[in-house]
Amino acid sequence: MSTLTIENVHSDYRGQVILNGLSLNVAQGEIAALLGPSGCGKTTLLRAIAGLQGISQGKIGINGRLLSADKLFVPSEAREVGMIFQDYALFPHLTVAENVLFGVKALTSAERAHRLDEMLTLVKLDGLGSRYPHELSGGQQQRVSIARALAYEPELLLLDEPFSNIDAKVRNEMMLEIRAILKQRNVSAIFVTHSKDEAFVFADKLALFQDGKIAQYGDAEQLYSMPSNRYVADFLGGGNYLSGEVSGANHFSTVLGEIQSTTPLGKGVGSSAELLLRPEQITLAAVAEGSAEIIERRFLGNICHYRVQVGQTLYDIKSALTTLGIGQRVKLSVAPHGLVLF
Repeated sequence: MSTLTIENVHSDYRGQVILNGLSLNVAQGEIAALLGPSGCGKTTLLRAIAGLQGISQGKIGINGRLLSADKLFVPSEAREVGMIFQDYALFPHLTVAENVLFGVKALTSAERAHRLDEMLTLVKLDGLGSRYPHELSGGQQQRVSIARALAYEPELLLLDEPFSNIDAKVRNEMMLEIRAILKQRNVSAIFVTHSKDEAFVFADKLALFQDGKIAQYGDAEQLYSMPSNRYVADFLGGGNYLSGEVSGANHFSTVLGEIQSTTPLGKGVGSSAELLLRPEQITLAAVAEGSAEIIERRFLGNICHYRVQVGQTLYDIKSALTTLGIGQRVKLSVAPHGLVLF
């Protein structure tokens, strides 16, 4: 079942197009990241879903209920959508318990107490209900905002860069914990971020924005390994582009030799193209007469990041072979895989 349905949505602001014919479907229990640089439209879409901003064309619906369309606009408070903000947006004069239960209506006192206990246990804040926000750490404040959003039992949860104010040391752990909570309760969520690393850790699927449209939508592995264009490829990680020519249905000829594809290339023999090679897809071997030379080396723990020169061309390579040094001659090779040509 599709929780969120967005069809051909347009949004304009002072004559400037912000969203341009955008469509997206998010299934029940799925976490989707809206990913992209500042000004690409991801926050505008989040606000439109929340009912904080109108759209000029298109439709937005949740669980079959239309919320925004031509001559239809359901206000934010009637959308049954929860929202977690970058700055937590807690009420400083209310206790943790009062913040958590702020949006909860139509429950008896006993039911409210049970809901509070359930939420505090869920976010690991047992016994802190009587404290005020200023008495909590940043991570604890974010947990309160999550408990408040989930206590309302929303049909969809919206998260606006919720981890940007959390210390880097605990950010990854926090993301995994919140993801586990959402999965445990089968909550659908939309997560806005400019960080591909956060999107990889937290989301099931990525919607990469470009100029008010979604350049590509799918799981992280799909977008990383099979990007639809160079914009997607470059945004999700460093890459080398190797010019060459299609020499067969599954073969591409380059200065590094003929590289085999495990999938059909879909281009005619003789076609020129550029091959995307991620840094980890090129293998290094120390060879005295190798055609390549290491000119830069950065140790990254279990791997090294090398910059290697072949003729006038530079290649970035990540290798588990950490014993190579600057000035060393090496040979480059590429194992068969599904080649991406542009």
